[in-house]
Amino acid sequence: MENPSRDGPTSIMHLPDDCLYFIFQRLECGSDHESFGLTCHRWLHIQNSSRRSLQFQCSFTQLNHTSLSQTSDSINSFQLYRLLNRFWRLELLSLSGCVELPDSGLTHLQYYGSKLQSLYLDFCSGITDNGLSSVAAGCPSLTAISLYHCNISDNGLETLSKSCLALKDVNLSYCSLISDHGISALSQKCCHLRAVRISHCQRINGVGFKGCSQTLAYLEADSCRLVPEGVLGIVSGGGLEYLNVSCLRWSICGNGLMAIGAGFATRLRILDFRISRTISDESVAAIAKGCPLLQEWNLALCHEVRLSGWESIGLNCRNLERLHVNRCRNLCDRGLQALRDGCKRLSILYISGCWRITSTAMELFKCLRGEVKIKEEEIMCIAPNWAFQR
Repeated sequence: MENPSRDGPTSIMHLPDDCLYFIFQRLECGSDHESFGLTCHRWLHIQNSSRRSLQFQCSFTQLNHTSLSQTSDSINSFQLYRLLNRFWRLELLSLSGCVELPDSGLTHLQYYGSKLQSLYLDFCSGITDNGLSSVAAGCPSLTAISLYHCNISDNGLETLSKSCLALKDVNLSYCSLISDHGISALSQKCCHLRAVRISHCQRINGVGFKGCSQTLAYLEADSCRLVPEGVLGIVSGGGLEYLNVSCLRWSICGNGLMAIGAGFATRLRILDFRISRTISDESVAAIAKGCPLLQEWNLALCHEVRLSGWESIGLNCRNLERLHVNRCRNLCDRGLQALRDGCKRLSILYISGCWRITSTAMELFKCLRGEVKIKEEEIMCIAPNWAFQR
């Protein structure tokens, strides 16, 4: 038998890079990753090139073992350059909370962002359209971007939309300079768009979504100044499954939301109208009839929904499983009866502060619909968790 060691001693240090990558990927805890990288320069290179995510510690960022801990306000352009140069195969980068990071910090993404798929810039108040241009130039594979509370305008969003055609999830909440012009560029250029957040963008009325892709399934537009034509534009793609148009206290009045039930939102499953105090019975009836797959509906604090509205829900919402009616001033015993006699798939009723409902009516509901859980808690968010995941 041949001596296997006749060519000299062997050790793990002689393994090819492919084997070392395989070993590193099987390490489970962060301390093992760090120990691996401390072995030698070659192993450190393996560790660095294996990192896929990088995020900075701040009050609203959840860290995990794959993240690099640093204090967010200490990150400057040069430090970011060094980190990007070290971790050059990143797929996720979160700079959320780096409030002093300037546009120049993002120029490095032109050279190190080719593999980046997710970028989070929440509260990066120093980032403007110029910084977004660097993102557009260097991150062609980007599928998710969060620009919450950033100082970007329609010009920056248009530049991004022209280059990052693979975008799926876009968070523009509190971007006060964005209007329907920018939204139109996004919805027309990015044909794979899946989820958009435009909450508190008061220059957006919704018309920019007209003709959007059928892939758009998730939209948050609470506290926006929507108009009826804008609502029609929002649902025009026909693919919406989740829609949040809550807090429309000073926007659409009367029947302005009827467009949701006009036949374009037949896939809608979750609808949030919380604090939409002017929604009418006619709109509720149209939606109840036009959205047959609706499973959850939040009507908390919708004071103008009266008996005919509740009757429409009971009669037509055959797939409704969760209904929120907290503090609805005009939900009375007869309205509760309509919900009780209809909504055969109802499993949870969130109800509290409905002063027109008597204890007798409530007890009768519990007796006849014992399978329905009655919860007094008021839920602030009913968004599904399949969008904007890190």
